[in-house]
Amino acid sequence: MAVRHNRGFRPREEKKDAHRTNNGIRVPEVRLVGDNVEMGVYKIAEALRIAEEQGLDLVEISPNAEPPVCKVIDYKKFLYEQKKRDKMLKAKSTQITVKEIRFGPQTDEHDYEFKKKNAEKFLKEGSKLKAFVFFKGRSIIYKDQGQILLLRLAQDLEEYGKVESMPVLEGKRMTMFIAPKKKKA
Repeated sequence: MAVRHNRGFRPREEKKDAHRTNNGIRVPEVRLVGDNVEMGVYKIAEALRIAEEQGLDLVEISPNAEPPVCKVIDYKKFLYEQKKRDKMLKAKSTQITVKEIRFGPQTDEHDYEFKKKNAEKFLKEGSKLKAFVFFKGRSIIYKDQGQILLLRLAQDLEEYGKVESMPVLEGKRMTMFIAPKKKKA
């Protein structure tokens, strides 16, 4: 009979709670806070008794305080509320994406209009726009045309976004950033 080796096997680790609760609190005195509790400094045994009488948990909120601050609450409900609050904060923070649009120094009118329409769409979606003119070979002699092209784009997109940085020539690229305008609530 062949022996199977579980190379990837790891015993399940107990998840450690973020806060110490009830009998996990190992200090002689705590500052007690909560809804139905008279605030003050209590011996740990007294604080545990108060929490037990109410059918709630004693949770260490601020372990670094002197004495540590504990709250009499339903721990599972507290964790749920905290998770919900974190989720809301994460939803409110937005990820900024940067979309790029590339031009040549002698981009014709139709291509310009097409790319302008895309740039408009990106700014409406709330993305930042990086517009650049790429100079191949000797076309670097047309750098003034590239700058005019980018400034024209900035002017055409004025109602959708504002210029974050004016056109700058870096090597064979002339780059300009446009940030979307904030939507009014």
